[in-house]
Amino acid sequence: MNTAVEDKGNRTVGKPGLMRAGIILFAIGMVAVVAVFVLFAAGLQDLPVWLSAFAGVVTPLGLGLGLIALVREHRQR
Repeated sequence: MNTAVEDKGNRTVGKPGLMRAGIILFAIGMVAVVAVFVLFAAGLQDLPVWLSAFAGVVTPLGLGLGLIALVREHRQR
């Protein structure tokens, strides 16, 4: 009796490029968020707009890319 078994030997080891990009963007965004909190805690009130925008845009963008990569990888299995 033959059973169908998926051959996983040909798959590459490591994360796909989209997942890596998501992780990198999320990490950079988190560094920006920490920088905003540290600067605000240090007493600076006029923080650069680009830093706040970077923290508010790059972090969710990285999270979204990571989730998209995760869903795409799950659908391929």
